[in-house]
Amino acid sequence: MDTTAPPRILVVDDDPTLRELLSTYLVANGFTVMAVGDGTAMRTALAGGLPDAIVLDLMLPGEDGLALTRAVRTQSNVPILMLSARGEEVDRVIGLEVGADDYLAKPFGPRELLARLRALLRRGQTESGAVATAATELQHFGPFTLDYAGRRLLRDGTEVHLTGAEFDLLVAFLARPNRVLSRDTLVDLLKGYNRDPFDRSIDIRVTRLRRKIETEPSTPTYIRTVRGEGYLFNPHGGET
Repeated sequence: MDTTAPPRILVVDDDPTLRELLSTYLVANGFTVMAVGDGTAMRTALAGGLPDAIVLDLMLPGEDGLALTRAVRTQSNVPILMLSARGEEVDRVIGLEVGADDYLAKPFGPRELLARLRALLRRGQTESGAVATAATELQHFGPFTLDYAGRRLLRDGTEVHLTGAEFDLLVAFLARPNRVLSRDTLVDLLKGYNRDPFDRSIDIRVTRLRRKIETEPSTPTYIRTVRGEGYLFNPHGGET
């Protein structure tokens, strides 16, 4: 994201009233906004250049938000905040599993949406202590190299594509090796605002990250589950 220019937000929602309200509110808070009503218009907008974040409604005519998130994730790790009038946990889980970075149930307050967006956009900036102390460094574990400045993970020189949420989770683990981190601790490190106590977003992100770094995700060696306590990251993996 170019920190000298206003952050560019793409809002995708089929409710014209909500689109107008979000656009007006976000512009008033320093964002540049493009608002569209369906997946076809979203694809056209993305063809003209990636925004800094996408606010994407789950229930859209034609392609729904899940299909559009999957499509975006094949080409980009742009942060996605998913919206839905259906607030059931299963919707949040599916949205996060396909690659959304955060989920907000309708109805919501505009300040809440603003807080979520700002949290997503902070990723990649050196406000994070872990990144700030190693902004130009490479960190190695097993066959992997984490490039902090480039926000990339390489495995034997080949890039492993991570979403912004997955990258930040890995940074949090690498900064605190061989320590049990509770889910609440990880939420505080990654989010910085109050969450539903039954929120499973951390578990979902751990599962997604395991699929990308573990040889056998079902028997992880890097990110171990400590029953009843949280997760422990072992940078040596299966090595003794």
